[in-house]
Amino acid sequence: MDEMDRYDAPDAPRRGWVDALPDTLAMLVERWHLTDVGRPYQPGGVASWVAPVRDARGARAVLKVGWYHFEALHEADGLRAWDGNGAVRLVYSALIGDTNALLLEQCLPGRALSSETASVQDDVIVGLLSRLWIEPRPGHPFRPLQEMCDEWADEFEEKYAADPAFDRGMASAGMELFRELPSTADRAVLLCTDLHPDNILAAEREPWLVIDPKPYLGDPAYDVLQYMFDSRERLIADPFAFVRELAEPLALDRERLRLWLFARCVQEALDAPDLVQVAATLAP
Repeated sequence: MDEMDRYDAPDAPRRGWVDALPDTLAMLVERWHLTDVGRPYQPGGVASWVAPVRDARGARAVLKVGWYHFEALHEADGLRAWDGNGAVRLVYSALIGDTNALLLEQCLPGRALSSETASVQDDVIVGLLSRLWIEPRPGHPFRPLQEMCDEWADEFEEKYAADPAFDRGMASAGMELFRELPSTADRAVLLCTDLHPDNILAAEREPWLVIDPKPYLGDPAYDVLQYMFDSRERLIADPFAFVRELAEPLALDRERLRLWLFARCVQEALDAPDLVQVAATLAP
């Protein structure tokens, strides 16, 4: 199923959510006594509406109104667990039907980390992850990383069976590792799982703050991968050097990070052919 079918088909669940969005916004503005609702940030996504507002005290804030789907289950719980330590602070949250609403601290000036040099990005990523990798309190709601990896591996295997676009042995080895690595980690911490430079913004309270996490509980080595994919030129040029440059300051096992990167490159390669050669280079 392609993106159009998933989100914009006449019977797609998101279509009903979009149609109800004006009424949902009006209800949240009244419930949280919001004013000065600004234009939504651009470029927008397919599953949320995000705009600057002022809260009941007149302070600057951000209203995020999202479609409550699989990936967005525990954003509020994650922000609540971090409590502003490296991530934006959560002011309020509400789950209303298929809407997940968040009132958040606003990052000003709000410049994305992607505007900085690679060396600055590395330093910021290392500093933030070292603080975000916490052990949540007992009774937490976070799903294990194993759950996400198993689902993604199932999706890969279904697509690969229909179109085996590269070496079958590499595909099999990658998915075997993708299923195995979550269960062999020596510790489990709270993960962002979608940490990339456009999800890290310049702020006043701290120099940089994380936004839009998709929290899971699991192996910290996994959490570096999205940043590596977003630094595509470095990844393609020398994946081993990239692994070394991030593993050492984060105290991650270099070989384990290499295996994670290989498995994730295989998992992404059906939609990103440029990763096939990276996977082949990293293959065990």
